[in-house]
Amino acid sequence: MTPRRILLLQGHPDAQQPHFGHALLDAYAEGARQAGHTLRRVDVAALDFPLLRSKRDWDTGTAPPALLPAQEAILWCEHMVIGFPLWLGGMPALLKGFLEQVARPGFALSRPPKGDMPAKLLKGRSARLVVTMGMPALVYRWYFRAHSLKALERNILGFVGIAPIHETLVGMVEGLSAQDREKWLRKLAALGAEGR
Repeated sequence: MTPRRILLLQGHPDAQQPHFGHALLDAYAEGARQAGHTLRRVDVAALDFPLLRSKRDWDTGTAPPALLPAQEAILWCEHMVIGFPLWLGGMPALLKGFLEQVARPGFALSRPPKGDMPAKLLKGRSARLVVTMGMPALVYRWYFRAHSLKALERNILGFVGIAPIHETLVGMVEGLSAQDREKWLRKLAALGAEGR
């Protein structure tokens, strides 16, 4: 297998203590390192940036200086692993704010003439979403139709050209036994070794 350039994007907003979502990305990283992949990591909770507040800023502004290394890491990578907990049915606000800031026109999309669709500037990259949640993953996928994940995949990642996108959904995370947690960590390490 050809080694890949992999970006681990930790989207958990709580930097005060480790969570199982951190352990999952750590296991992925360890498997990837052992298989010879090259890694970079961005921890959204460690970054200080403002939220976008106007269409004008979105259209004509630039990413805050604190996010320029994250943009460079996105350009560098061939594969991106985004981990986050499901909060109120979607990604945490901090991760959404991060994505709004980094995926701007001129970076993730072209600035086309008025009325034209923008070109997708991040083609050639794949992604995996690693999502922890309090409900059973099957309930989220089938009853709620994984609505927020589909929005992230189609309206953000797919919109800028990232494909294919795979999902790893870890349900009932707070009630997992030590044995089940170990199974998930092994699974993420195997995915990391495969670079997918």
